[in-house]
Amino acid sequence: MKLEFDRFRLAAATADLADEPAARAHADAVEFRMDLASDPLDALAGYDGSLPLVATNRAAWEGGEAAADETARLRALREAVTHEAVAAVDVEHAALGTTAGARTASHARDNDTQVIASAHNFERTPAPPTLRNTIARCARAGDVGKVAVRAVDPDDALTVLLATRAAACAGERVATMAMGEAGRHTRALAPVYGSRIGYAPVDPADATAPGQYELGTLRRLVDDLTSKQIETAGRLCK
Repeated sequence: MKLEFDRFRLAAATADLADEPAARAHADAVEFRMDLASDPLDALAGYDGSLPLVATNRAAWEGGEAAADETARLRALREAVTHEAVAAVDVEHAALGTTAGARTASHARDNDTQVIASAHNFERTPAPPTLRNTIARCARAGDVGKVAVRAVDPDDALTVLLATRAAACAGERVATMAMGEAGRHTRALAPVYGSRIGYAPVDPADATAPGQYELGTLRRLVDDLTSKQIETAGRLCK
C-alpha cells in the first residue's frame, strides 16, 4: 500500500491490528506497535485491512518494549517491510547510524517503503538550537523526521511549534509533538506549522505516549483548526 507524506496524515497507534476497522473513519494509516504485540509478524501476515501500516518496533532505550537484541529487533522490521500493507517503517535516528539500522532503511527503500527517522526525549524539551538541529538531522536521515519531546510548560510547547515551522520553511518533512499535558495541544496545532504526521489511539486507554488525544478527537481538532492553514503553509514562509 502507498502512504505519501505530502500532507498531514493521522495514524491510529495500536498493538492490535484488529483495531483497524474502528480506525477507518478517522485515520489515514495505522501505526502498528510491533514491540507491544505478542506475535507481530503473524499479525502482519494475517492483516486484511484497508488502511496502510506504519511498522514501529520501538527499542527499549527509546521508550519502547522491544527485546534487547538489537539485531533481532531490526530484522523483524525488515521482515515487516515484505508485507504489502506496510507502507512505512519507523527507525530510531540513533539506530540508523549502525550497520543494521542503515541496512533496515535501505531495505525499506528498496521495497518502496517510506522511512520515518525518529528521536524521542521523554525528559525535557531541548534548547531551541538543539531541537532544531535534531529535527533537521532526522529529516535528512528519513523520508520524514519525527521528533517527540516532553513539555513541562507552555514555553516548551512554543519551542516545538517554532522549530516545526522553521523546519517546514526549510523544506524538511517532519512530524513533531510535545508530549505531556503541557504540550498536549501541539498535537492539534503542529500540523498548522508543518508537521506531517499525528498519532492517536483508537481507545484512550491504549495511549502509547503521554498526552495523546483519542483518535476521533484529534481528527476533528486538526480538521477544524487547520485545514486551510495546512493548504497554504508553504506559501506563508518568509
